Amino acid sequence: MDRVSVRRGKTTLVHDVDWAVELDERWVVLGPNGAGKTTLLRMAAAELHPTAGSVHVLGERLGRVNVFELRTRIGLTSANLGMRVPNDETVRDVVVSAGYGVLGRWRERYDSTDTDRADHLLDALGVSGLAAREYGTLSEGERKRTLIARALMTDPELLLLDEPAAGLDLGGREDLVGRLTALAADPDAPASVLVTHHVEEIPVGYSHGLLLREGRVVAAGLLEDVLTEGNLSATFGIPLGVQRRRGRYTAWLK
Repeated sequence: MDRVSVRRGKTTLVHDVDWAVELDERWVVLGPNGAGKTTLLRMAAAELHPTAGSVHVLGERLGRVNVFELRTRIGLTSANLGMRVPNDETVRDVVVSAGYGVLGRWRERYDSTDTDRADHLLDALGVSGLAAREYGTLSEGERKRTLIARALMTDPELLLLDEPAAGLDLGGREDLVGRLTALAADPDAPASVLVTHHVEEIPVGYSHGLLLREGRVVAAGLLEDVLTEGNLSATFGIPLGVQRRRGRYTAWLK
């Protein structure tokens, strides 16, 4: 993103953002509600065009590329996507249908290679036993892991995770963070961007951070340099302490 702004009427959602993600990097985007995090992620997912500035995704400039073809190279999971999945769709079909970029299996044809990959991803995310279950019967944590498996189904070049731990209890959050840690450590995993409100949800192995407040970049760069008490306090507008232990972060009000 090069000097990117997004405006809706008189409201500026994102203002003059410069940001680059390289192929082997794992980024966390952190900020309060209304900071512009999801707006940035939607541009990275080729779902939204900037009002000003330029956005290149996987070497293609938005506005000069067929976004429907570009989106097949991107794995995305978000609350909005989860709400669009039919409740009666089986978990395996939720995952395998990513190959056609559809929600709700209809007349597409899948071979054993497709279903085997879907089953492998479900197993890696700890929900292999749910493959035949209907999506509507899953817990929130099981849905999150199913959608991450779907995002990985097409072997994407870019993985975008919009608040993957939102709504999970402590056990569910820690299980998911552990699985994302394993994914971050995989040298064959795609470049990743994870959006969150909470430093406690950052998996070990994430290398870079982007802090946003009111649509502007507070700090960006290597995570250990960016996630300081000063930067975090400026991002959330209150005095915060931050600590790193065994690769995980915690924050508190000072």
